[in-house]
Amino acid sequence: RLRARFTDYDPDSDKKTYTPVLMIFAVGALLALAVMWFFQETVVSIRTIELFAAFAMSLLALQKLKGVESFSTMFLNYDLLAQRRVGYAYVYPFAEAAAGVLMVAGVVLGLIGSPIALFIGTIGAVSVYKAVYVDKRELKCACVGGDSNVPLGFVSLTENLVMMAMGLWMPIKALLLG
Repeated sequence: RLRARFTDYDPDSDKKTYTPVLMIFAVGALLALAVMWFFQETVVSIRTIELFAAFAMSLLALQKLKGVESFSTMFLNYDLLAQRRVGYAYVYPFAEAAAGVLMVAGVVLGLIGSPIALFIGTIGAVSVYKAVYVDKRELKCACVGGDSNVPLGFVSLTENLVMMAMGLWMPIKALLLG
């Protein structure tokens, strides 16, 4: 109330913002850097990028899990699989969390998480692309939960493409490390 009285802040505003998702990405990146510095005393490595993606996925899933019902309602507006199988909207946050945590663990557990990330990332990328770039719909993204004003678009598409990339990368990495 005090902030609203002395500034232009309106807590009920429908103003679109990328701030929540950018803050999640920033914290994910800082966590990845901190973990790499603690365990490897370096921050420049492929594992840093892997950890960033996995931490970001986990943090985004946490935002969805705080209100699965509101998330699923918003998610149904654009996700193609959820529109056909509503239960997928309720499973998605748990699948994203599982994929992220398994990828943080790496190696064998990362191989379990990678097909989950590839599956949900591919469906998400196709759904976002269709809704935004084909149908030209202006929707809110459910990426940080069902109560956000984050616009569906490039950031959402990028999030899904990163999940796809991680889903493809983890098995390739396992093969390379043999």
